[in-house]
Amino acid sequence: MAETPARIAIVGAGMGGLSAALALAKAGHQHVTVYESAPGLGFVGAGIQLAPNMARILDRFGVWKQIAAEAVQCYETSIREGSSDKELGHVTLDYVEKTYGYPHMVGHRASLAGALYDGCLKEKGIKFKLGSTISEASFAGKPTFKVSPVNGDAPYTVECDVLLGADGVKSLTRVAMLKELGETADVKDTGQAAYRIMLTREQMKHDPELLELIESDTVTRWVGERRHIIAYSIHNKQIYNLSTAQPDVNFAAATNATYTTKGSKSAMLQVYGDFCPKIQRMLNLVPDGEVVEWKLRVHDPLSTWVHGQAALIGDACHPTLPHLAQGAAQAIEDAAVLGVTLAPKRIADAKPETIHRALKIYEKVRKTRAETLVDLAAENGRAMHLGAGKAKEERDKLFAALKQGKGPVPDKWADADVQRMIYGVDVVEDAEKACKEDAFTAKLD
Repeated sequence: MAETPARIAIVGAGMGGLSAALALAKAGHQHVTVYESAPGLGFVGAGIQLAPNMARILDRFGVWKQIAAEAVQCYETSIREGSSDKELGHVTLDYVEKTYGYPHMVGHRASLAGALYDGCLKEKGIKFKLGSTISEASFAGKPTFKVSPVNGDAPYTVECDVLLGADGVKSLTRVAMLKELGETADVKDTGQAAYRIMLTREQMKHDPELLELIESDTVTRWVGERRHIIAYSIHNKQIYNLSTAQPDVNFAAATNATYTTKGSKSAMLQVYGDFCPKIQRMLNLVPDGEVVEWKLRVHDPLSTWVHGQAALIGDACHPTLPHLAQGAAQAIEDAAVLGVTLAPKRIADAKPETIHRALKIYEKVRKTRAETLVDLAAENGRAMHLGAGKAKEERDKLFAALKQGKGPVPDKWADADVQRMIYGVDVVEDAEKACKEDAFTAKLD
């Protein structure tokens, strides 16, 4: 690809920011700079689901093999009643790879981020400015923003041709953008929080039931009123990952700036006190002092993701609850589409109107799809968290019918029709089609 003079700045080095940098460099851009407030990229986190729509893009980026090497393929999912461990529904997943070209795998979030970062480091067109706090963004004309190095160096101002805000649900880029547009989209509570727990094979090896879990190829979801736990093996089955969702009572006095809190093991055990003994034994393996709780927050849908020569990515514009396992995947889809719409041949003149039009095509391809999945994830959480009553009875009838091979799966993550809607869409192909259909860019193809 011919080099373009466009200077692209990305705010944030999370999944969306790293993926966007890699997508743009793979497309041929030579002037991509990622600004990240953290002084180093020591990737942490727990397990993450690696759905086929994500894997397809990561493979195009050239990083999928590295990630898949230590990931675990899921061949089935079991939805169980938390209190009794009774199986409500069971779905085999072996058809996924045959249907979509990639299996459904699960892995470590650090492995995913690390592979993306490694991919970026191989690209000469990408530079990282770590320890750089961004503020005072302006979108009139060419985007500008102020950078304050955390090492105490003097602040400086950056001007770029394209600004991509990948700075998460607390996005300063979004706040500044909406302020210029005369709008707001304040972060709001969902009333939910999550524990992220990783148990080692060493911790579980003395318990035959727990050892059976870590050696399985099953994603298990235990459900209860207002709570659930989803669990699976990662890291070549050396770690058993548990992700929970429950009322965020421990955050009652938290400020809007607080997203994590040091958790109490006794409080965690109390929240899941009526779940089955198997769950109790796993939660009791968590060392005292190592319980951390994440607050799950979102913001209202935005009227636009684009302003001038700037656009938002991932949680900055569509924060997604974890109940559909699509949050990171949707940020990576954003990045892949930007790699198409901002391809050097399409914005070679680096004119404001050319860049703006390219970003609007990105928004056209991505906004409805991402926001549909945001709503579906929230809906699935509500369905899995039902308490006693008619709605729960109707849900459990669907689970009962499922055992006879009839009807939809109440857990939308495992439903074939929902999977078709998510996994069966190739956003890169959709972006290429949208670019060809755009009268302004069609001549470039």
